[in-house]
Amino acid sequence: MLTLSYQRRALQFNFPARTSRGALTEHVAYYLALRDLRSSGRVGWGEAAPLAGLSPDYGPDFEARVQQLCARVNQQRYTFLEDLDPLALTGADEPALRFALETAALDLARGGRHQLYANAFSEGRAGIPINGLVWMGDAAFMRAQIRQKLAAGYSCLKVKIGSLDFATELALLAEIRAEASAAELTLRVDANGAFSPAEVLGKLEQLARFDVHSIEQPIAAGQWAALAEVCRQSPIAVALDEELIGLTDPARQAALLAEVQPPYIVLKPTLLGGHAATRHWISLAETHNLGWWITSALESNVGLNAVAQLTGEYEVAGFAQGLGTGQLYHNNVAAPLRIAHGALHYDPAGPWEQL
Repeated sequence: MLTLSYQRRALQFNFPARTSRGALTEHVAYYLALRDLRSSGRVGWGEAAPLAGLSPDYGPDFEARVQQLCARVNQQRYTFLEDLDPLALTGADEPALRFALETAALDLARGGRHQLYANAFSEGRAGIPINGLVWMGDAAFMRAQIRQKLAAGYSCLKVKIGSLDFATELALLAEIRAEASAAELTLRVDANGAFSPAEVLGKLEQLARFDVHSIEQPIAAGQWAALAEVCRQSPIAVALDEELIGLTDPARQAALLAEVQPPYIVLKPTLLGGHAATRHWISLAETHNLGWWITSALESNVGLNAVAQLTGEYEVAGFAQGLGTGQLYHNNVAAPLRIAHGALHYDPAGPWEQL
């Protein structure tokens, strides 16, 4: 028989993680433990860690939702894992929970070893190239991060913008380009919807001077017509991010891509509804001849590992993904994930912290 339980952990950031929506110092994660009582000791783990201001299922009642999901699974008294359907057990407005339950089921199906898929990444044969993320902060803090990432050998940097005055942000980008040309370093920026439709094109013109590869979500979500115009006129390729969150109807998803025609979409499984939902967006993007990359969303190593192993199912060599580094929290779940030469690697034989 299958049983579902959970553990709660308040993850503590190593520094205040600032975005245009404010600073984060703590992030609460709920770890789902899916057990098969017929297999002594075998457990599949999944992480549900919704983000304030972004996740549809974030709120004061989230732990109650976790408890209700555990009760639903346990009441069913499933005999076989194949009978457990994460899509049926969670709602469309519960993407973090759905991601966690899918992950736990995938983990249990493959023996409860945190190895969800059989691919070059999950088997430790290849790393996944990632962008070095430069967090918002004062100019000195951002400058220190930039130097650290360049010294670490990243070939792609992503800089969050929208919290400092724009002139200071442009000066920081100029410093990056003084250190490395576009041929040596891909430069992405993420505005988190910080620009207004009236100002966005002027700001994009200024950003374009620094050979920026792409900008994520230049204006706030929900303005399809304005966003379509930005995509048509922007000198920098636009990537949709927050625009996808909460958009679960397949017809509306296709309509968004057809109307806006963005060059790229950014896929965050925790926010989009898990593994199957992310695969569906990838299929849609490829149907519309759009580029995409997968990004983690401040998960601990349990969720990061799941997102990375899903990414490993696709051919992404040479194109940086937005995966985390596992170094955000001082009380992260210890896992055999490591960064080397701007790529995330996994050691399937390495030890995991016992949850």
